[in-house]
Amino acid sequence: MKLQEKGHTVTIKDTQADAVVFLEKFSAEYNSFKDKNIILDLSGQEGLSLNGVLGFLALSDKHRKAKHSFVLVVKGFDIDEAPEELIIVPTVQEAHDVIEMEEIERDLGF
Repeated sequence: MKLQEKGHTVTIKDTQADAVVFLEKFSAEYNSFKDKNIILDLSGQEGLSLNGVLGFLALSDKHRKAKHSFVLVVKGFDIDEAPEELIIVPTVQEAHDVIEMEEIERDLGF
């Protein structure tokens, strides 16, 4: 895992190209990031399946209930396959844009 912090957001990049191993490592270290917006960069994983993405759903729900953003970066993924609760974008820049919009919504009380 490779970490990069920018303001209230931490970007965590998978360096092993294995969603299951990455999910286990991230879950074990989640408490270190629970007070920040989280971007999980899985763009290095070719052909990530729906099941691979759904593994992050419970953490996403937990994090979003705590009023923080949780965004997955997955290249070439059909977003229509994923449940609405998961935010999936194709690039890290788009993930930052989504987080910025969500912070504005939270500030406005939505």
